[in-house]
Amino acid sequence: MLHLKRTDSNDQDFRLLVKALDADLALRDGDDHDFYKQFNTIDVIKYAVVAYEDGVPVGCGAIKMFDSNTMEIKRMFVIPEFRGKGIAGKILNALEHWASELGCNQVVLETGINQQEALALYKKSGFERISNYGQYIRVENSFCFRKTLNFSKA
Repeated sequence: MLHLKRTDSNDQDFRLLVKALDADLALRDGDDHDFYKQFNTIDVIKYAVVAYEDGVPVGCGAIKMFDSNTMEIKRMFVIPEFRGKGIAGKILNALEHWASELGCNQVVLETGINQQEALALYKKSGFERISNYGQYIRVENSFCFRKTLNFSKA
């Protein structure tokens, strides 16, 4: 049974999953990994989600302020043996709801050309490709996306 926990970057399960993510990205990105790694520190992440399958941490994601109306989605990861079960989509949806609760009306993110699963997830989840922003401008291996949040405030 899947359980999603809201936490922050002090959570040990979140930190372990991010280490696994960084190892995965180092393989995928090769020589480009150090460039991306500098923008993905987790020391001050206030909003993180950890997914547990039968008590085992299997995935994570986080959001951080991008501007006054926008959160940036960061550190999305699911352990390879748990992929294909919809876990990443549930983490993403939880992060979008949390961003909305925090008063944001959109989310942005960056992913790489080598993260084909991520590209498919974001397209399927209603994200639109945008021009690369910030440190990703003119980085050909980066793809940036945005999604407008339309959750009703009940």
